[in-house]
Amino acid sequence: MRAWLARSGAALLAEAPEVTAGLLAAAQQARGYRGSAEQQGAWEAQIAALREALRAAGGEAWTVALEYDLLRLEKRADAVLLTDRAILVLEFKTAEASPAALAEAEDYALDLRDFHARSRAHPILPVLVSGGARFIPPAQPPLLWHGVLPPLACAPKELGALLAWVQSTAPLGAPLDGAAWLATPYRPVPGIVEAATMLYVRHGVADIAAARADAANLHATSDAIARAIAAAKRDHAKTVVFVTGIPGAGKTLCGLNAVFGAARQDGAAFLSGNAPLIAVLREALARDAASRGARKAEADREVKAAIQNVHRFLEDHAADPARIPPERLIVFDEAQRAWDEKKARQGTQNRPGRLAMSEPAHTLEIMGRHEGWAVVVALIGGGQEINTGEAGLAEWGRVIAADPRWGAVAAPAALHAADPLRRLAEGRPPWLRLDPALDLKVPLRTVHEAPVAEWVEAVLAGDPARAADIAAAAKAFPVFLTRDLGALRAALRGFARGLRRCGILRSSGAKRLRGEGLAAEVSPEEVPEWFLNRFPDVRASDALEAAATEYACQGLELDVAGVAWGGDLVRAGGAWAARRFAGTRWQAERREAHYVLNTYRVLLTRARAETVIWVPQGSARDDPFFDATRDAAAMDAVARFLAACGARPLPPAGAAPSSARQ
Repeated sequence: MRAWLARSGAALLAEAPEVTAGLLAAAQQARGYRGSAEQQGAWEAQIAALREALRAAGGEAWTVALEYDLLRLEKRADAVLLTDRAILVLEFKTAEASPAALAEAEDYALDLRDFHARSRAHPILPVLVSGGARFIPPAQPPLLWHGVLPPLACAPKELGALLAWVQSTAPLGAPLDGAAWLATPYRPVPGIVEAATMLYVRHGVADIAAARADAANLHATSDAIARAIAAAKRDHAKTVVFVTGIPGAGKTLCGLNAVFGAARQDGAAFLSGNAPLIAVLREALARDAASRGARKAEADREVKAAIQNVHRFLEDHAADPARIPPERLIVFDEAQRAWDEKKARQGTQNRPGRLAMSEPAHTLEIMGRHEGWAVVVALIGGGQEINTGEAGLAEWGRVIAADPRWGAVAAPAALHAADPLRRLAEGRPPWLRLDPALDLKVPLRTVHEAPVAEWVEAVLAGDPARAADIAAAAKAFPVFLTRDLGALRAALRGFARGLRRCGILRSSGAKRLRGEGLAAEVSPEEVPEWFLNRFPDVRASDALEAAATEYACQGLELDVAGVAWGGDLVRAGGAWAARRFAGTRWQAERREAHYVLNTYRVLLTRARAETVIWVPQGSARDDPFFDATRDAAAMDAVARFLAACGARPLPPAGAAPSSARQ
């Protein structure tokens, strides 16, 4: 049970407040937390307010859950009160009510709605119990008592009046069984930053469960990785473990679990070529460690050892052939994007190449320097290649086959891709063992059950009928369409309730969005602040000023994403046409068109909840100042196609959007 203590209303009224507070203190000690006189006093005051409110409202038959753990937020709700018609999430504060405190209470309620199955069928009311003001009922009571209601505030002595208002206003709906509610698992799907933070402080992946029963293979995949590592240790073997899956299915989560799990004591590191992902995870983990009392400089050093840039790792070890890496286990993120030999020799625009082989070849050579066991966990995403020089899965198969020291384990899916570059090998090579559990097929990024990733595939494949069927089959499809930039910003703020994070994304090739009023891009140096800071910091994503490109957001996510559609991907002749902007005009992008499609695949799959697509109005041809680089006809064709695919229309600016998830 996630509550530290649960009581019926009658039992709470019959128990002395100091006894209840003492039981909470014992639960606190059992969980390894230090107690304090201030905490004891706060509990006694909260319990007194609850008892008075329950007695006044006749709540003897209700259920009270005290200190309910919300793992995803790494916080606890002070109390969850189950009446016969509503769930109240109570947050007690000694200070006066503030917007931040109200947002915190609302976030707790949203968390229950999203990740506690028995909460979804009932209205959930966040309540901030704070200050000394009287409770004033809303001038307009809710028309529909469904989902998470807007937060309310009241003083401790006014809690009874608030409960009476709820009982007189809310309709009697589905029965609320307190015992069944308490026994129902709370199964959060954390964002990648939240997951990394939790795993880093040694929560297991078993605690970070899927929100839905159909996502159980997250555990199966983590167990399969652990088995492969254990077998490599036992047999003194060198093994590459390939983890395949659709975008947002939990590959990175499994990789982080491997690095921060039992193998950590043997030396383990998470390697990625995604510089923004590295910067955000490092900063998030260091901030969290500092908040727990660690010195920031020490936290920075430890985090940098655990999360490294894969290109620097390979270059540093390639330069010294005698150097044995301290890590027995490395996780190679987005391993299908490892550089081929040509790109490895060439390097980047800002850094000349220092490698003589492909990155997969160097990886096996470096990790092969270990006497005894070594493991490379290669995380393989599909359809997100956005740069030239990416070797693909086939290069990994080639270098494993050429080095008899190495074997591999992968799911059958690694052999069955239509594109040869995405196939590990032809047939069934002797160095490969198959384990179906290493393929993640269920999207975990989203907190709803709508198949957004599948819809995106149909859209980018140019199949509006299939996309429309997918959208229509969803209970409340969370992809919206607008032609108004103001409406986009209003909708993002409306959807991002509580402490949910929103932001605007755009393609790096969408050069003419400048003419539509969206010019600023998030610079590489600003990415951690964009993803981790909050408004009123104007660098934060929810300031909705700067837009992150595919390079800044790949591997990361937002709760609510706005996608600004650019002129680099338009409809022509009934198909998608990729373009690049050169000088003063658009030019057809034929040779690397798939990179543009992959860019939009990345952008359209970043949201955990709602996605709002903004297709600009463009420039009308009858306008005396017609701008051919922003042709309205091209944008109209994109908007029509997305609407035909099932994207839901969004009201214009000024109208309140209705959430896909009440």
